[in-house]
Amino acid sequence: MSSAQTSPVTPLPSAVYDWEKMTVIPTPKGSRRDVFDGPTTTLDKAHCHITTLNPGENSGEPRLHLQEEIIIVKEGLVEMHIDGKLHTAGPGSVFFLAARATTRLRNAGDKPCTYIVIYYYTPLTPKS
Repeated sequence: MSSAQTSPVTPLPSAVYDWEKMTVIPTPKGSRRDVFDGPTTTLDKAHCHITTLNPGENSGEPRLHLQEEIIIVKEGLVEMHIDGKLHTAGPGSVFFLAARATTRLRNAGDKPCTYIVIYYYTPLTPKS
């Protein structure tokens, strides 16, 4: 193989990600657990992480997401701005964010909230 060629990327294998075995990474706003990140057999990239936000904290500034994203609320009360509209949901709720949605997430409760973030890139995902 010449230096101009790259080796094929191995797709993520089937796996179980045990909550009790995940590394908890403290952040200024709460904590994070990285679950997986890489290509699959059918996706350019699949990503999953789990965020815990302290009461009143925002996940970040409003931002435009080029990829589609799914957020599953594990515990607490999540406030989500989607394209200027406010939505509030609790445990077991699922947010689907379409490509090119502008979003902002906040912990609207008085206890930590935890949510699972899954996003993916396909050849159809906008590049800009």
